Amino acid sequence: MAALTTTLESLLVICPSWVGDTVMATPLLQAVRTALPGARIIGAMRPGLEELLAGSGWLDEIVVAETKTLTGPWRMARRVRLIAGRPGAALVLPNSFRAALLARLAGSRQTIGYNRNCRGPLLTHTLAWEPASGPVPAVDYYAKLAEWALGSPLADRRLKLAVTEMQRAAATRLLEGVKGPFVVLTPGANRPDKRWPPSRFAAVAEALAKTYGLEAVLTGSTSERGIVEAVVRRTEGPIHNLVSRGISLGSLKAVIQRADLLITNDTGPRHIAAALGTPIVTLFGPTDHRWTTIDYPSERILLAAPFLTSDLVADENHARCSIDRIAVGDVLRAADQLLTAPPRRPSTSLQ
Repeated sequence: MAALTTTLESLLVICPSWVGDTVMATPLLQAVRTALPGARIIGAMRPGLEELLAGSGWLDEIVVAETKTLTGPWRMARRVRLIAGRPGAALVLPNSFRAALLARLAGSRQTIGYNRNCRGPLLTHTLAWEPASGPVPAVDYYAKLAEWALGSPLADRRLKLAVTEMQRAAATRLLEGVKGPFVVLTPGANRPDKRWPPSRFAAVAEALAKTYGLEAVLTGSTSERGIVEAVVRRTEGPIHNLVSRGISLGSLKAVIQRADLLITNDTGPRHIAAALGTPIVTLFGPTDHRWTTIDYPSERILLAAPFLTSDLVADENHARCSIDRIAVGDVLRAADQLLTAPPRRPSTSLQ
Protein backbone atom coordinates (compact mmCIF):
# COMPACT_ATOMS: atom_id res chain seq x y z
CA MET A 1 0.00 0.00 0.00
CA ALA A 2 1.26 3.48 -0.84
CA ALA A 3 2.65 5.50 2.05
CA LEU A 4 1.03 8.69 0.71
CA THR A 5 -2.71 8.52 0.02
CA THR A 6 -5.23 10.99 -1.35
CA THR A 7 -6.74 11.41 2.13
CA LEU A 8 -3.55 13.07 3.38
CA GLU A 9 -4.22 16.61 4.57
CA SER A 10 -0.66 17.95 4.75
CA LEU A 11 2.75 16.89 3.51
CA LEU A 12 6.18 18.25 4.37
CA VAL A 13 8.78 17.82 1.62
CA ILE A 14 12.35 18.27 2.80
CA CYS A 15 14.19 19.41 -0.31
CA PRO A 16 17.81 18.80 -1.34
CA SER A 17 20.47 21.36 -0.45
CA TRP A 18 22.07 21.78 -3.88
CA VAL A 19 20.60 23.74 -6.80
CA GLY A 20 21.09 20.93 -9.29
CA ASP A 21 19.64 18.28 -7.00
CA THR A 22 16.60 20.44 -6.32
CA VAL A 23 15.95 20.82 -10.06
CA MET A 24 16.40 17.08 -10.52
CA ALA A 25 13.75 16.56 -7.85
CA THR A 26 11.16 18.57 -9.81
CA PRO A 27 9.61 15.47 -11.48
CA LEU A 28 8.97 14.16 -7.96
CA LEU A 29 7.46 17.47 -6.81
CA GLN A 30 5.14 17.59 -9.79
CA ALA A 31 4.09 13.97 -9.29
CA VAL A 32 3.32 14.58 -5.62
CA ARG A 33 1.27 17.67 -6.43
CA THR A 34 -0.71 15.78 -9.09
CA ALA A 35 -1.31 12.76 -6.88
CA LEU A 36 -2.32 14.78 -3.81
CA PRO A 37 -4.43 17.66 -5.16
CA GLY A 38 -6.19 18.26 -1.85
CA ALA A 39 -3.16 18.16 0.42
CA ARG A 40 -1.36 21.19 1.75
CA ILE A 41 2.24 20.70 0.63
CA ILE A 42 5.00 22.50 2.51
CA GLY A 43 8.56 22.66 1.17
CA ALA A 44 11.47 22.99 3.60
CA MET A 45 14.70 24.24 2.04
CA ARG A 46 17.83 26.29 2.56
CA PRO A 47 17.82 30.04 1.82
CA GLY A 48 17.83 30.92 -1.88
CA LEU A 49 16.15 27.79 -3.16
CA GLU A 50 12.72 29.37 -2.75
CA GLU A 51 13.64 31.58 -5.73
CA LEU A 52 14.44 28.47 -7.74
CA LEU A 53 11.00 26.93 -7.18
CA ALA A 54 9.04 30.18 -7.28
CA GLY A 55 6.12 30.09 -9.69
CA SER A 56 5.95 26.31 -10.00
CA GLY A 57 2.70 25.91 -8.09
CA TRP A 58 3.77 22.60 -6.56
CA LEU A 59 4.16 23.92 -3.02
CA ASP A 60 1.52 25.72 -0.99
CA GLU A 61 4.05 26.98 1.56
CA ILE A 62 7.83 27.33 1.61
CA VAL A 63 9.79 27.34 4.86
CA VAL A 64 13.36 28.57 4.64
CA ALA A 65 16.15 28.14 7.19
CA GLU A 66 19.78 27.10 7.31
CA THR A 67 19.94 23.58 8.76
CA LYS A 68 23.69 22.90 8.78
CA THR A 69 24.22 24.45 12.20
CA LEU A 70 23.81 22.43 15.40
CA THR A 71 20.42 23.97 16.10
CA GLY A 72 19.41 24.27 12.43
CA PRO A 73 16.99 21.30 12.26
CA TRP A 74 15.25 22.46 15.43
CA ARG A 75 14.84 26.01 14.08
CA MET A 76 13.48 24.75 10.77
CA ALA A 77 11.10 22.34 12.50
CA ARG A 78 9.82 25.15 14.71
CA ARG A 79 9.06 27.28 11.64
CA VAL A 80 7.22 24.39 10.01
CA ARG A 81 5.06 23.92 13.10
CA LEU A 82 4.29 27.63 13.30
CA ILE A 83 3.25 27.84 9.65
CA ALA A 84 1.62 24.49 9.03
CA GLY A 85 1.13 22.76 12.34
CA ARG A 86 1.98 19.09 12.61
CA PRO A 87 2.38 17.59 9.10
CA GLY A 88 0.49 14.44 8.28
CA ALA A 89 3.57 13.07 6.55
CA ALA A 90 7.10 14.09 5.60
CA LEU A 91 8.94 13.05 2.46
CA VAL A 92 12.69 13.26 3.13
CA LEU A 93 14.70 13.72 -0.07
CA PRO A 94 18.26 14.34 1.26
CA ASN A 95 20.17 11.30 2.48
CA SER A 96 21.42 12.95 5.66
CA PHE A 97 20.60 11.98 9.23
CA ARG A 98 19.94 15.67 9.86
CA ALA A 99 17.12 15.77 7.28
CA ALA A 100 15.35 12.80 8.89
CA LEU A 101 15.78 14.41 12.30
CA LEU A 102 14.13 17.57 10.97
CA ALA A 103 11.07 15.56 9.90
CA ARG A 104 10.71 14.03 13.36
CA LEU A 105 11.25 17.35 15.12
CA ALA A 106 8.48 18.85 12.98
CA GLY A 107 6.13 16.27 14.49
CA SER A 108 5.33 14.48 11.26
CA ARG A 109 3.07 11.49 11.83
CA GLN A 110 4.78 9.61 9.01
CA THR A 111 8.39 10.07 7.91
CA ILE A 112 9.28 8.60 4.54
CA GLY A 113 12.69 8.21 2.93
CA TYR A 114 15.60 5.99 2.00
CA ASN A 115 17.05 3.94 4.85
CA ARG A 116 20.61 5.29 4.75
CA ASN A 117 23.22 6.79 7.08
CA CYS A 118 21.91 5.08 10.21
CA ARG A 119 18.68 7.08 10.18
CA GLY A 120 16.23 4.18 9.93
CA PRO A 121 14.90 4.65 13.49
CA LEU A 122 13.85 8.20 12.59
CA LEU A 123 11.72 7.03 9.64
CA THR A 124 8.35 5.30 9.88
CA HIS A 125 8.37 4.20 6.22
CA THR A 126 11.73 3.25 4.74
CA LEU A 127 12.78 2.32 1.25
CA ALA A 128 15.82 0.07 1.33
CA TRP A 129 18.84 1.26 -0.56
CA GLU A 130 20.98 -1.35 -2.23
CA PRO A 131 24.28 0.09 -3.52
CA ALA A 132 24.42 -0.09 -7.31
CA SER A 133 27.39 -1.25 -9.34
CA GLY A 134 27.85 2.26 -10.72
CA PRO A 135 26.50 5.81 -10.49
CA VAL A 136 22.71 6.19 -10.18
CA PRO A 137 21.19 9.33 -11.78
CA ALA A 138 19.67 11.62 -9.16
CA VAL A 139 16.49 12.02 -11.23
CA ASP A 140 15.91 8.25 -11.11
CA TYR A 141 16.87 8.12 -7.44
CA TYR A 142 14.16 10.62 -6.51
CA ALA A 143 11.68 9.11 -8.97
CA LYS A 144 12.04 5.69 -7.36
CA LEU A 145 11.22 7.20 -3.97
CA ALA A 146 8.18 8.97 -5.45
CA GLU A 147 6.91 5.80 -7.13
CA TRP A 148 7.24 3.83 -3.90
CA ALA A 149 5.61 6.53 -1.75
CA LEU A 150 2.73 7.17 -4.18
CA GLY A 151 2.25 3.62 -5.39
CA SER A 152 2.27 4.59 -9.07
CA PRO A 153 4.86 4.92 -11.85
CA LEU A 154 6.49 8.26 -12.60
CA ALA A 155 6.68 8.34 -16.38
CA ASP A 156 7.50 12.02 -16.93
CA ARG A 157 11.02 12.63 -15.64
CA ARG A 158 11.74 15.87 -17.49
CA LEU A 159 13.11 18.73 -15.44
CA LYS A 160 10.76 21.72 -15.16
CA LEU A 161 10.89 25.19 -13.66
CA ALA A 162 8.85 28.37 -13.89
CA VAL A 163 10.04 31.97 -14.28
CA THR A 164 7.99 34.67 -12.59
CA GLU A 165 7.32 38.15 -13.96
CA MET A 166 9.39 39.62 -11.14
CA GLN A 167 12.33 37.40 -12.11
CA ARG A 168 11.99 38.40 -15.77
CA ALA A 169 12.04 42.08 -14.79
CA ALA A 170 15.16 41.53 -12.70
CA ALA A 171 16.85 39.81 -15.64
CA THR A 172 15.99 42.74 -17.92
CA ARG A 173 17.80 45.08 -15.54
CA LEU A 174 20.80 42.76 -15.29
CA LEU A 175 21.07 42.44 -19.08
CA GLU A 176 21.15 46.17 -19.69
CA GLY A 177 23.82 46.82 -22.30
CA VAL A 178 23.54 43.36 -23.89
CA LYS A 179 22.63 44.38 -27.42
CA GLY A 180 22.10 41.10 -29.20
CA PRO A 181 22.07 37.32 -28.85
CA PHE A 182 24.21 36.04 -26.03
CA VAL A 183 25.85 32.97 -24.53
CA VAL A 184 25.91 32.41 -20.77
CA LEU A 185 29.20 31.16 -19.37
CA THR A 186 29.41 29.60 -15.90
CA PRO A 187 33.10 29.24 -15.00
CA GLY A 188 32.54 28.42 -11.32
CA ALA A 189 31.68 25.22 -9.47
CA ASN A 190 31.51 24.10 -5.86
CA ARG A 191 35.00 22.53 -6.11
CA PRO A 192 38.15 23.92 -7.75
CA ASP A 193 38.84 20.65 -9.60
CA LYS A 194 35.47 20.96 -11.43
CA ARG A 195 36.38 24.35 -12.93
CA TRP A 196 37.61 24.59 -16.52
CA PRO A 197 40.44 27.17 -16.73
CA PRO A 198 39.34 30.84 -17.03
CA SER A 199 41.64 31.36 -20.04
CA ARG A 200 39.71 28.71 -21.97
CA PHE A 201 36.35 30.24 -21.15
CA ALA A 202 37.79 33.51 -22.43
CA ALA A 203 38.94 31.85 -25.65
CA VAL A 204 35.48 30.38 -26.19
CA ALA A 205 33.82 33.75 -25.56
CA GLU A 206 36.04 35.43 -28.17
CA ALA A 207 35.49 32.70 -30.76
CA LEU A 208 31.71 32.72 -30.36
CA ALA A 209 31.64 36.51 -30.65
CA LYS A 210 33.65 36.36 -33.86
CA THR A 211 31.77 33.47 -35.49
CA TYR A 212 28.20 34.01 -34.30
CA GLY A 213 28.11 37.55 -32.94
CA LEU A 214 27.26 36.24 -29.47
CA GLU A 215 28.01 38.46 -26.52
CA ALA A 216 29.29 36.66 -23.43
CA VAL A 217 27.35 36.91 -20.18
CA LEU A 218 29.11 35.59 -17.08
CA THR A 219 27.23 34.23 -14.07
CA GLY A 220 28.14 32.71 -10.74
CA SER A 221 27.68 33.02 -7.01
CA THR A 222 29.21 35.82 -4.95
CA SER A 223 31.89 33.37 -3.78
CA GLU A 224 32.87 32.85 -7.44
CA ARG A 225 33.43 36.54 -8.12
CA GLY A 226 37.20 36.06 -8.49
CA ILE A 227 36.81 33.28 -11.07
CA VAL A 228 34.37 35.36 -13.11
CA GLU A 229 36.67 38.39 -12.99
CA ALA A 230 39.57 36.21 -14.18
CA VAL A 231 37.58 35.35 -17.32
CA VAL A 232 36.69 39.02 -17.87
CA ARG A 233 40.36 40.08 -17.65
CA ARG A 234 41.36 37.52 -20.27
CA THR A 235 38.59 38.28 -22.76
CA GLU A 236 38.77 40.76 -25.62
CA GLY A 237 35.36 41.72 -26.91
CA PRO A 238 31.86 42.16 -25.47
CA ILE A 239 31.54 40.51 -22.08
CA HIS A 240 29.15 41.19 -19.19
CA ASN A 241 29.80 40.28 -15.56
CA LEU A 242 26.43 39.67 -13.93
CA VAL A 243 27.98 38.72 -10.59
CA SER A 244 29.15 42.30 -10.14
CA ARG A 245 25.59 43.44 -10.97
CA GLY A 246 24.05 41.39 -8.16
CA ILE A 247 22.52 38.39 -9.91
CA SER A 248 20.28 36.17 -7.78
CA LEU A 249 19.11 32.61 -8.29
CA GLY A 250 15.70 33.86 -9.42
CA SER A 251 17.06 36.32 -11.98
CA LEU A 252 19.55 33.68 -13.14
CA LYS A 253 16.61 31.54 -14.28
CA ALA A 254 15.27 34.34 -16.44
CA VAL A 255 18.72 35.15 -17.87
CA ILE A 256 19.30 31.51 -18.82
CA GLN A 257 15.84 31.23 -20.35
CA ARG A 258 16.66 34.12 -22.71
CA ALA A 259 20.12 32.84 -23.66
CA ASP A 260 20.95 31.25 -26.99
CA LEU A 261 23.37 28.86 -25.30
CA LEU A 262 24.81 27.95 -21.90
CA ILE A 263 28.37 26.67 -21.49
CA THR A 264 28.98 25.42 -17.99
CA ASN A 265 30.96 23.22 -15.68
CA ASP A 266 29.12 20.47 -13.81
CA THR A 267 27.03 22.81 -11.68
CA GLY A 268 23.47 23.98 -10.97
CA PRO A 269 22.87 26.28 -13.98
CA ARG A 270 23.11 23.23 -16.23
CA HIS A 271 19.93 21.81 -14.70
CA ILE A 272 18.19 25.18 -14.77
CA ALA A 273 18.87 25.43 -18.51
CA ALA A 274 17.54 21.92 -19.14
CA ALA A 275 14.37 22.78 -17.22
CA LEU A 276 13.84 25.94 -19.30
CA GLY A 277 14.68 24.67 -22.78
CA THR A 278 18.06 26.38 -23.32
CA PRO A 279 20.79 24.49 -25.24
CA ILE A 280 23.75 23.45 -23.09
CA VAL A 281 27.37 22.43 -23.43
CA THR A 282 28.43 20.79 -20.15
CA LEU A 283 32.01 20.03 -19.15
CA PHE A 284 32.57 17.06 -16.83
CA GLY A 285 35.76 16.38 -14.94
CA PRO A 286 36.53 14.75 -12.63
CA THR A 287 32.90 14.10 -11.61
CA ASP A 288 31.07 11.26 -13.34
CA HIS A 289 28.28 12.46 -15.61
CA ARG A 290 26.18 9.39 -14.81
CA TRP A 291 25.27 10.79 -11.38
CA THR A 292 23.29 13.54 -13.10
CA THR A 293 22.03 11.95 -16.33
CA ILE A 294 19.00 13.85 -17.66
CA ASP A 295 16.74 13.30 -20.66
CA TYR A 296 17.55 16.46 -22.61
CA PRO A 297 18.45 16.27 -26.31
CA SER A 298 19.62 19.92 -26.53
CA GLU A 299 22.74 19.18 -24.52
CA ARG A 300 26.23 18.21 -25.55
CA ILE A 301 28.28 16.57 -22.79
CA LEU A 302 32.07 16.76 -22.94
CA LEU A 303 33.99 14.33 -20.75
CA ALA A 304 37.56 14.82 -19.61
CA ALA A 305 38.11 11.09 -20.19
CA PRO A 306 35.58 10.04 -22.85
CA PHE A 307 37.08 6.57 -23.20
CA LEU A 308 37.00 5.68 -19.51
CA THR A 309 35.43 2.23 -19.31
CA SER A 310 31.97 1.99 -17.77
CA ASP A 311 33.19 -0.09 -14.84
CA LEU A 312 35.29 2.86 -13.65
CA VAL A 313 33.86 5.96 -11.93
CA ALA A 314 35.35 9.28 -12.95
CA ASP A 315 35.25 10.59 -9.37
CA GLU A 316 37.68 7.83 -8.38
CA ASN A 317 40.09 8.53 -11.26
CA HIS A 318 41.00 12.19 -10.81
CA ALA A 319 44.27 12.15 -12.74
CA ARG A 320 42.72 10.56 -15.83
CA CYS A 321 39.62 12.75 -15.60
CA SER A 322 41.11 16.17 -14.95
CA ILE A 323 38.84 18.82 -16.47
CA ASP A 324 41.72 20.65 -18.15
CA ARG A 325 41.95 17.71 -20.57
CA ILE A 326 38.91 19.17 -22.37
CA ALA A 327 40.10 21.29 -25.31
CA VAL A 328 38.74 24.64 -26.46
CA GLY A 329 38.17 23.20 -29.93
CA ASP A 330 35.93 20.46 -28.56
CA VAL A 331 33.78 23.01 -26.74
CA LEU A 332 33.47 25.14 -29.88
CA ARG A 333 32.48 22.14 -32.00
CA ALA A 334 29.78 21.22 -29.48
CA ALA A 335 28.53 24.81 -29.43
CA ASP A 336 28.45 24.88 -33.23
CA GLN A 337 26.30 21.73 -33.32
CA LEU A 338 23.72 23.38 -31.07
CA LEU A 339 23.81 26.83 -32.65
CA THR A 340 23.38 25.50 -36.17
CA ALA A 341 20.75 22.89 -35.28
CA PRO A 342 17.05 23.36 -36.12
CA PRO A 343 15.13 25.47 -33.60
CA ARG A 344 15.23 23.85 -30.18
CA ARG A 345 12.26 21.87 -28.95
CA PRO A 346 9.54 23.77 -27.06
CA SER A 347 10.61 24.73 -23.57
CA THR A 348 9.71 22.28 -20.81
CA SER A 349 9.27 25.21 -18.44
CA LEU A 350 5.95 25.72 -16.69
CA GLN A 351 5.59 29.26 -18.04
